[in-house]
Amino acid sequence: MRGAARAAWGRAGQLWPRPPAPGPPPPPLLLLLLLPAVLLGGAGAQYSSDLCSWKGSGLTHETHRKEVEQVYLRCVAGAVEWMYPTGALIVNLRPNTFSPARHLTVCIKPFRDSSGANIYLEKTGELRLLVPDGDGRPGRVQCFGLEQGGLFVEATPQQDIGRRTTGFQYELIRRHRASDLHELSAPCRPCSDTEVLLAVCTSDFAVRGSIQEVTHEPERQDSAIHLRVSRLYRQKSRVFEPVPEGDGHWQGRVRTLLECGVRPGHGDFLFTGHMHFGEARLGCAPRFKDFQRMYRDAQERGLNPCEVGMD
Repeated sequence: MRGAARAAWGRAGQLWPRPPAPGPPPPPLLLLLLLPAVLLGGAGAQYSSDLCSWKGSGLTHETHRKEVEQVYLRCVAGAVEWMYPTGALIVNLRPNTFSPARHLTVCIKPFRDSSGANIYLEKTGELRLLVPDGDGRPGRVQCFGLEQGGLFVEATPQQDIGRRTTGFQYELIRRHRASDLHELSAPCRPCSDTEVLLAVCTSDFAVRGSIQEVTHEPERQDSAIHLRVSRLYRQKSRVFEPVPEGDGHWQGRVRTLLECGVRPGHGDFLFTGHMHFGEARLGCAPRFKDFQRMYRDAQERGLNPCEVGMD
């Protein structure tokens, strides 16, 4: 298994076949690890109590054995926490949803101090490194299509038995939510007219407002955008609260990547976005006068996906 891990380490982001070996080829190491779990019929499998999150410890393994644990999760969001990792985990995400796998995207966010294991995307024995051991950079998110494979978490060799925990949060996103995926795959790219019109109808929040302050957080590679909102079209999770003055305005904070270079500016904008891992992430954010033009053009052609009050 170390060989597979080293191959993925050396050329992260690519799928690589195993190099040929002289003489009769040995069975793939990943297969050797998977076979006992299959033959035992899942006898060693561990299930989370709520089917959304799982927490376990490698200390339950015998030190000389490289066991593979099967973990089954059936929610659209949750977490995996593996203390003292040894051997490997196969994380099976099987949500209770009618959407086919090809319509779902999986996003994972490592815990801040995650260490002790590599996290791979695995399909038919091929590994692609997603998160190397110890790379718990704040705010880092990795996404892939559910049909591309599952999660394979492999413990790395350690010289001591010091406390280490590998962990991550996960979310499943319906792929037709184009504005949602835009925030994760290309958050700094300006949205098209079509993306803006869909975003105002389908986002977790959509507001008219102005930027009061931007706080850059280099350690998280993130920027916090503090907003003053004059019109609240939609919101979930109470991102925006009434201002203390009680003048009919709201205030709140949304986040985006530091590399987007957001700065305070004059004038009103339309701010849209979704909740990801408990945070409001900025999606499409055109100037409000540009949104008004897009909306009226689409309205004249009968192409608006929903009605929005423009007063």
